[in-house]
Amino acid sequence: MTGASLKAVAPSVTHPHSAAIASALATLETEAAGLAALIAAVGNGLGEAFEVAVATIVAARGRVIVTGMGKSGHVARKIAATFASTGTPSHYVHPAEASHGDLGMVAPEDVIVALSWSGETAELRDIVDYSQRFGVPLIALTANTDSALAKAASVVLALPQAREACPLGLAPTTSTLMQLAMGDALAVALLESRGFTALDFRVFHPGGKLGANLKFVRDVMRPGAAVPLARSGALMGEVLVEMSAKGLGCVAVVDSDGRLAGIVTDGDLRRHMANDLPTRSVDAIMSRAPKTVRPDQLASEALRILNTAKITALMVVDDGRPVGALHIHDLLHVGVA
Repeated sequence: MTGASLKAVAPSVTHPHSAAIASALATLETEAAGLAALIAAVGNGLGEAFEVAVATIVAARGRVIVTGMGKSGHVARKIAATFASTGTPSHYVHPAEASHGDLGMVAPEDVIVALSWSGETAELRDIVDYSQRFGVPLIALTANTDSALAKAASVVLALPQAREACPLGLAPTTSTLMQLAMGDALAVALLESRGFTALDFRVFHPGGKLGANLKFVRDVMRPGAAVPLARSGALMGEVLVEMSAKGLGCVAVVDSDGRLAGIVTDGDLRRHMANDLPTRSVDAIMSRAPKTVRPDQLASEALRILNTAKITALMVVDDGRPVGALHIHDLLHVGVA
């Protein structure tokens, strides 16, 4: 069979997902263009309104009420949750439910952030009227500066017009991404203005992986009698018994004042293995200046030290004295590692 005839019968090979991949790329490129337009807008006018919005929220004595309808409402829920978890008390109020009693959730000391791409969402009318009646500051997140929402607002965060990724131009896609990005920008700016730290973050995130990473070493370490200890000058026979009894693969060596002088690990034993090892002094075997952590350090920091040093255990030291021991299995148990 000739080469020409081979070409004639060979099936054309195309990637089975090429159409889906092309669609995904087109969607992401369209949404990326929306974010690029938003970045440009912040650097060209929107930034000034953004500063005023941040200052308005910081000055408020109450909560941030985030509201929106439909897809904007879903984004509003997420923004409210992000505010609340990063030090800005906030909750979502459904605009339709607000008209049936939930306006009681809004206090004069609060600030309202209302999301509507068109700015003409009918369900927002009552909560907007309420803000004007009781002098509650209103921040509008909209793409229509001539809308009823924008005209009623104290501050207008005017989002640039952008093409929806939906090929029909109907389903909110690029627009909701831009709303979400602006909400995240507000949350981060507020976090930074308040000096919100990882320790503050831990208060609001006690569960899950985040909560585990934000635990303190003192919450995870093995304290008191669980710490393997040996006195400087002790014979290695005694040290081996202590190491076996505590099961951490190491023993902290302390001086006469109880301060950490060194550590004996499984590696030290292998390096000094000899028939006379049990009768040798621990001072001749121990590694000096071992890696340590403090009780008030984050467990995630301890994990980083363990991984960087390629070791499995750390002594927890306070004022130079061992107060606990931390094994990588302890971090695994609570979900840090």
